[in-house]
Amino acid sequence: MRTAFIKQLIEEAKTNDKIFLLIGDLGYNVVTPFAEAYPDRFINVGICEQNMVGIASGLAMNGYNVYLYSIGNFPTLRCIEQIRNDVCYYNGNVKVVSVGAGFAYGSSGVSHHATEDIGMMRTLPNMVICSPSDPSEAKAITHISAQYNGCMYIRLGKAGEKEIYTEPYSLKIGDIHCYQDSNSTSAVIASGSVMYYAVNWIKENNIDTAVYSIPFVKPVNKDQLQKLASRHSNLIVMDEHQKSSGVASALLEQLSDLYTEGKIKQFPKVRRLEIDEQFIYIAGNQQYLREFTHITLQKSLFE
Repeated sequence: MRTAFIKQLIEEAKTNDKIFLLIGDLGYNVVTPFAEAYPDRFINVGICEQNMVGIASGLAMNGYNVYLYSIGNFPTLRCIEQIRNDVCYYNGNVKVVSVGAGFAYGSSGVSHHATEDIGMMRTLPNMVICSPSDPSEAKAITHISAQYNGCMYIRLGKAGEKEIYTEPYSLKIGDIHCYQDSNSTSAVIASGSVMYYAVNWIKENNIDTAVYSIPFVKPVNKDQLQKLASRHSNLIVMDEHQKSSGVASALLEQLSDLYTEGKIKQFPKVRRLEIDEQFIYIAGNQQYLREFTHITLQKSLFE
């Protein structure tokens, strides 16, 4: 996803001379093409992410659409106060880009696990939160972000994520995308790179279920969620994040509002496949840690 992001950002920068990229001393193989093409719109700030947010805020105040790019929780958890006060407070035109969502840097341990970031970021007013499921969605979200004047969080996989979508599709802020339709009572809703696992597991096990991608955690299109919840009474939400304040929490809040407003007649059963309120003390690759934390599908979930 990170390669798709940079390639699309270069394309956007060709026609938008206000795009500016800041990095925290990483990703040279990925970001070098942008740095070489637009050296006057690129700064390696170094390992000082909190200062990087301040620089981004200043550039945004001077008319730039600024992207700050770093690993996992470094541009988010480490900088949350600066993001709150220097960016979100005045809705600055700053895009926070986190590379290595969830357990992508699993072998590096808890310090590199980005598993609380959505919860922290989605509490901030004005912040749009994006979590693409594959390179195509990452590319589409990058295009949207280049046109959007305001603050945004883009949560990317580390590298090597495979394409899920063979055909491009229209995407707007807040959209929930139906990857596979079904009249089944069940629907899998996946956010981020775990979508690829979900799609393949469902195919391999010949499960009759609808499958949705949720590339925007905030805001969520309430009309689309209402239709989804009216059609499917068994929702299985998958996300590499703590259960507290993750994607499932965001959907449950919206579903509660819809139910209270009388827009859905029956509150669906929501099964949360997320991290069960714990730090993961072991090291391992992404798939191993997904299995360790039970972010995996089972046939019993569809019964």
